[in-house]
Amino acid sequence: MTHFDAASAEPPHPAARAALAAALDEGWADPARLYRSGRRARMLLDQSRAVVAEVLGCRAREVVFTASGTAAIHYGVAGVLAGRRRVGRRLVVSAVEHSAVLHAAETHVGAVRADGVPAESVPAANGDGEPTITEVLEASGVVGVVGVDASGRVDVEAFERELRVPGTALACLQAANHEVGTVQPLAPVFAAAVAAGVPLLVDAAQVVGRLPVPDEWSVLCASSHKWGGPPGVGVLAVRKGTRFAPVWAVDEHEDGRVPGAVNVPGIVAAAAALVAREGEREAEALRLRALTDRLRARLPRVADDVDVFGDPADRLPNLVAFSCPAVNAEALVLDLDQAGFEVSSGSACTSDTVTPSHVLVAMGAADRGNVRVSLPFGTTEEEVDRFLAVLPGVLDRLR
Repeated sequence: MTHFDAASAEPPHPAARAALAAALDEGWADPARLYRSGRRARMLLDQSRAVVAEVLGCRAREVVFTASGTAAIHYGVAGVLAGRRRVGRRLVVSAVEHSAVLHAAETHVGAVRADGVPAESVPAANGDGEPTITEVLEASGVVGVVGVDASGRVDVEAFERELRVPGTALACLQAANHEVGTVQPLAPVFAAAVAAGVPLLVDAAQVVGRLPVPDEWSVLCASSHKWGGPPGVGVLAVRKGTRFAPVWAVDEHEDGRVPGAVNVPGIVAAAAALVAREGEREAEALRLRALTDRLRARLPRVADDVDVFGDPADRLPNLVAFSCPAVNAEALVLDLDQAGFEVSSGSACTSDTVTPSHVLVAMGAADRGNVRVSLPFGTTEEEVDRFLAVLPGVLDRLR
């Protein structure tokens, strides 16, 4: 099998494997304990935190570890909204944020309603079915949703207007889109957020380890298994000066900001993988960009109705998304799996319903499920050429 779904999970880096094995021997104890094995685990945890903070460009004490990237986002959104409750309860998001951000916003809307704060009604289902999650959020009156253009790039002027609405406590904007790869214009949005006095939470899961980590953030979230570390390790960084108030039961772990014992061996492995990736990142990004350029150029020639999504230039170096309207995206994923390639679809599928991706809806391509090809580190030109050779036959069979 050839794994072409690095945007979901990058294969473990050799440095992570070696570090994990060593940390299972040396870092298994509770780092909060004063005996020798506990002190050793604490030292490993502190070293790993310092390493991750250096890559992110912040202080070690601003970084905490969570059980996943999704947990980091949920804690980050809820904690900042609670810390800035006196400012207001309003949240701003882009229409193409990861579902973790949108679900955190949905939870916030529920909490506001539970507190008795008036909110507009949820929109009724239209002729095309149930309203999308972004339509529900926008109709709530609690969340401002900023649209994007056909490439998935957020409307900066619209974002600036939303930031100036009174009562806005937090804004969220991803560093790069997880489905189509478009890199977002963080610099002007962050400048507008600073001017408006609104902290900006950045979901950087797709860029850490692949592109330079952006400087433009108040809160940053990332996930270890996206850069070749083990799953089960998320990163939440909150810059000094950003008000943050846990609204959940906390304990002595992670400076009282997130609850529960941390996965020290996993964190050590995540830090080792991140250091290794940083050393390889620039050269590998250039190499993978050449391969995705090849895919972007060749895919439209495979069939007349193949469309490639995302910004052609300002994008992740390893990701290409495309659609073929005559072919069901989920069926294409399964048939490519049979042909030896692991790719993903951006639309959600259950046994009885296929829902278009909210990202494609926002981009104006709601009728097309997209197939995402995201190349892991080390992908070869031969593997890409083999994929391009296999794809036409798979599309013909599905037609």
